Amino acid sequence: MSARAGIEVVAIGDELLLGDTTDTNGSWLGQRLAAEGLRVTGRAVVGDDDAAIRAAVESALGRAGAVLCCGGLGPTPDDRTRAAVAAVYGWPLELDESWLDVIRERFVRRGMTMPAINRVQAEVPRGARLLRNELGTAPGLILDGAPGLVVLLPGIPSELRWLMEHGVIEHLRQRLAPSRGRVQKRVLRVTGIAESALAERLADIEATLAPLTLAYLPSGISIDLRLTSWGDQTDAEAAAALDDAERRLSERLGTLAWGRGDDDLAALLGQALRDRGLQVAVAESCTGGLVAKRLTDAAGASDYVNAGVVAYSNDAKQALLGVDAALLQAHGAVSEPVAAAMLEGIRRRTGASCAISVTGVAGPGGGTAEKPVGTVWIGAAAGDGSRVQLYRLFGTRAEIRARACQAALKQLFDLLREETS
Repeated sequence: MSARAGIEVVAIGDELLLGDTTDTNGSWLGQRLAAEGLRVTGRAVVGDDDAAIRAAVESALGRAGAVLCCGGLGPTPDDRTRAAVAAVYGWPLELDESWLDVIRERFVRRGMTMPAINRVQAEVPRGARLLRNELGTAPGLILDGAPGLVVLLPGIPSELRWLMEHGVIEHLRQRLAPSRGRVQKRVLRVTGIAESALAERLADIEATLAPLTLAYLPSGISIDLRLTSWGDQTDAEAAAALDDAERRLSERLGTLAWGRGDDDLAALLGQALRDRGLQVAVAESCTGGLVAKRLTDAAGASDYVNAGVVAYSNDAKQALLGVDAALLQAHGAVSEPVAAAMLEGIRRRTGASCAISVTGVAGPGGGTAEKPVGTVWIGAAAGDGSRVQLYRLFGTRAEIRARACQAALKQLFDLLREETS
């Protein structure tokens, strides 16, 4: 793909800058165009301002082979895209009588008279190609001239997608030379290692991946490793290269990698329990029921979830889980012996074949020099095997709790994988 063959997306609207509306169009366009071997090389967001829109489009045209503008084609005074982009080309706006008739007729079908302000939606830059929008009153517009190729699309997602499939994609195929193959991605999901340590572990493999690229995408509770083929190879060549790269990364990561694509760890753990005919019971303190929630988010969780107990206070740990008061006194609630006792207690009380226990300091207060905020002990048991581990987590209270929950699920998942390895 040449330096100018990429496509840039300019999303337009004050509501996007203010955060009132989320730009879902940009994400969809990136995925849809990648499937055609057309790469989105940049995205920008600007407000409803003629000068800002014009500057963004001119700048994007200087870098890319095409620009897609989303939004600002409505009938109200703040919809400035049509006029601003026409000015880039020096093309005057002219009334398209046929499209005006379409707009009027659509209002008539709804038993309404077309408001006068909708007339502006039939104004088309001289020389532009109008694309009929069967879902709304704002047409798509293709401007293709000396400055370059610009496509104007309404910001309403359903209308934008309809126009892309009914005219825009085909025009882009003809106008821009697609790459040899589709853009393809593979994702490995990893938990239990810091991003920097992960990058060091994979550095020698990453150096040999070209033309594939490797991206590190931390989410707070895990890190996604995204392998991407950008269309420089045929689809078959890319698939083979991705298979090989994924295999090499998986071998290096071992049990740190627990899933692929959009896999959810709780769902994978649930399936592993179901496949083995096992049930899990959970004893939680600092996570306050988050582990049980994650496990029961999926329909059919009753197949593998037995019970969950939130034993937040020491009294509750004694009464509900049978943790010895002397143990709590000697070691404190956040300790290896107490996590182990919680694990044993929940199994004893429920008869579950598997169990998880969590106790820790989620913060923001409550930490000590010996047990700072983020200190979490997690126990997991499956069959005759059990493990209690110390974690030093970081972040806000919510982040520590979420990370502890993910670590707890992963710990039991690893135990089950070891049983079958």
